[in-house]
Order: sequence, then C-alpha cells, then structure tokens
Amino acid sequence: MNSWERNIEAKSTISVQLTPDEALALTGVKFNGNAEVGATARRKIRAAFEKKFDFQHQDKVDYQQ
Repeated sequence: MNSWERNIEAKSTISVQLTPDEALALTGVKFNGNAEVGATARRKIRAAFEKKFDFQHQDKVDYQQ
C-alpha cells in the first residue's frame, strides 16, 4: 500500500473541469498537433488531488513543472 492510500477516505471524490480535448487525451487519444493536451489534463487532476488529500510523491513525472 502506498503512503497516500492511507489518507484517502472510501467515498471521497474530486472534481476537475477539463476541456473535451483534455478528457479525450486521458482516454488515450493522441493529439499530434498538440502534445500538451494530455499533460495539461494530468496537471489539473494532480493539482485537484493534492488540494483534497495529503498526497506527496517522491518521483517527479513528465507533466510536472
């Protein structure tokens, strides 16, 4: 079990507003003209998650800046 899993309540939810393109990018659709679409969506989700939960991750990932 990861350290952050202990802090999540069973029925907790988060809400994130995504553009249609961002939502599609999260499903695996590739946007050849704009590779930032998926990264932006992941950043939004991570930011919302960190606001709601005490989430600390040691490794930086490609969409973090």
